[in-house]
Amino acid sequence: MSDVKNIIIKVIPSKVANEFVKKNHYSGKVVNNSNLHFGAFLNNILHGVMSFGSPLDKSKVIGLVHTKENKPCLWNEMLELNRMAFDSFLPKNSESRSIAIAIKLLKKNAPHIKWILSFSDALQCGDGTIYRASGFKLVQINEYKEFYKLKNGEVVLSATLRLSGYTKWLSPYIDKKTFEVISNGGSKSKPVMDYIGAKLMKGGYSLKYIYIIDKSCHLN
Repeated sequence: MSDVKNIIIKVIPSKVANEFVKKNHYSGKVVNNSNLHFGAFLNNILHGVMSFGSPLDKSKVIGLVHTKENKPCLWNEMLELNRMAFDSFLPKNSESRSIAIAIKLLKKNAPHIKWILSFSDALQCGDGTIYRASGFKLVQINEYKEFYKLKNGEVVLSATLRLSGYTKWLSPYIDKKTFEVISNGGSKSKPVMDYIGAKLMKGGYSLKYIYIIDKSCHLN
């Protein structure tokens, strides 16, 4: 079996990362906000991707970590681990080791980044065991209230409609003009989900994790 210590982590292009994520992430989707991608290689073959970028709504999370002066970190001082996707080839503990190396690379090459945010989807994936093993702190657990299953089986977050407006996955079910009317110009998502026959998913939770790189900072 291959040794986890032989895994090499390096920055890769968005095109390569996104193709891998679409194939290996449980959602089959990428996050458009991702703009920094690390690849996990073994014997020069890509087996994992970690994609970082801005959160969907940074204003809601920027105050979670404060500096030693007890002030919120600046907007450019944090990243979200938007996507993490690995195939089944790598040995045990590969994910946690890969995260640790990626954080070291960030600390060395982007010293202004003070902390990292990530989420675990306990409804479809898991409760974040890998994050906890990597030193992330669990800071919040929220019950899912806006995840819906479409008629084709795809699971979507309705809240994205209020931030992004009419989006690609709506096109088979509703046109843009009708969407604008039913959503009241994009401010309401539930009437749209009801209109297209999407089913609200219950019983799942979203877990919020934080890793503080700059140890002079602290959780607020």
